[in-house]
Amino acid sequence: MSLFLVDSHCHLDFPDFDGERAALIARAKENGVQRFVTISTFVSKIERLLEITREFDAVYASVGTHPHNAGDEPDVTTAELVELSTREKIVAIGEAGLDYHYDKAPRDVQAKVFRTHIAAARETQLPLVIHAREADEDMIAILEDEAGKGTFPFILHCFSSGRGLAEAGLALGGYVSFSGILTFRNSQEIRDIARDVPMERLLVETDAPYLAPPPHRGKRNEPAFVRHTAEVLAEVKGVDLDTIARQTSDNFFQLFRRIDDPRASA
Repeated sequence: MSLFLVDSHCHLDFPDFDGERAALIARAKENGVQRFVTISTFVSKIERLLEITREFDAVYASVGTHPHNAGDEPDVTTAELVELSTREKIVAIGEAGLDYHYDKAPRDVQAKVFRTHIAAARETQLPLVIHAREADEDMIAILEDEAGKGTFPFILHCFSSGRGLAEAGLALGGYVSFSGILTFRNSQEIRDIARDVPMERLLVETDAPYLAPPPHRGKRNEPAFVRHTAEVLAEVKGVDLDTIARQTSDNFFQLFRRIDDPRASA
């Protein structure tokens, strides 16, 4: 099979892509990107994500409340998340977590909502997509505390935090996903961390429409550009692109167990 990549985290429901979704998915596939997870930021808007998954066979979705929106959805329950997770093509919980850079929701509310999502991931054993920004100490404390109540699969998405959080997440069995940030000139510390993440715990993503990698820096990101991040990750790990594509896709299907791996029948 030719190059096979996945975009483990994008936001195809955002208006940035209105009228273009079919074209951008076609462009992604031309660049080897064969599977997509469009990530929920509001539980209340899950129906829009599900419409997109029904329109495109290769697209799957998560369900959850972004920490920016925790103040708008502070009372989403674990039971509600678990119930919604049974919907067709829902494959993950989140994104949820802590964001102390923008502080768009009170920090105690972010933590409460985050713990609710962890409980849903623990109950369903679906991967929890974690957003962490400038909140390393509190994130580590919550993850370690919650892991003591029972294991749950998770991804530190769009990793831009310190080495301590990466090491804590790996020690708890988590995965680390790298976006276009990995490719930025001033991201040597992130590349150093990526170098040391075990191959079997790596994922790649775009977080589109944000964080476009060079040569598209400053423009709208889209799933096709995950290839650029994979190329830089291959350089960092000292392997070729095919190896990174194969390993990160293996990891993707290991983690997102509800998504069938088409390579298995190829």
